Amino acid sequence: MKQVTASIRFLYQNILEKPVPDALNLKMKKPQTLPVVLSKEEINRLIKVTSNLKHKTILLLIYSAGLRLGELLNLKIADIDSKRLNIHIVQAKGKKDRYVVLSEKVLNLLREYFRKYKPVEYLIEGAKGGRYSDKSVQSIMKQSLKKASIRKKATVHSLRHSFATHLLDEGTDIRFIQELLGHVRLETTQIYTHVSSRSINKIKSPADNLDI
Repeated sequence: MKQVTASIRFLYQNILEKPVPDALNLKMKKPQTLPVVLSKEEINRLIKVTSNLKHKTILLLIYSAGLRLGELLNLKIADIDSKRLNIHIVQAKGKKDRYVVLSEKVLNLLREYFRKYKPVEYLIEGAKGGRYSDKSVQSIMKQSLKKASIRKKATVHSLRHSFATHLLDEGTDIRFIQELLGHVRLETTQIYTHVSSRSINKIKSPADNLDI
């Protein structure tokens, strides 16, 4: 469709030398599909069947903080603030920094992870050091979904969708969720609510409600 529109626009501008009809200047809207969201019970199952400590830490970090896969892989050890219970996301999508919540349960898991794996630079590193592979994370998710008998067409990004949905279910104001996710436009979160007086520091990660 884009190629056809471009060809017609070229015809008007360069051959016919006439103004391009307004209809051709309208942007085609992408079809909107609902994100795949896992229930809290499914998240619990997913985490419990993931026995490998590093793998469990990866999945729980993404869910508990609503991270994009690339954001997780780029995390450095220094980005974890255990005292303020937040994670510094550096130069995320749109080249903007932001802070996200650090679950107390995830912090305890991270301490156990640090003692065992002793990462040097990146929070999650490969066997030979350096940045962890995105394909490896996708493989971990796929295997855990199978072990947990979850048949939904979920991906790693579904953990981020689940984080946002569970916060909404618990009554968290949509504007704070927007900030936590790093969305520029409120419309991206797809749900509208009234602005509340809550602050990010008072928001409790949904991971703290898991029985893990």
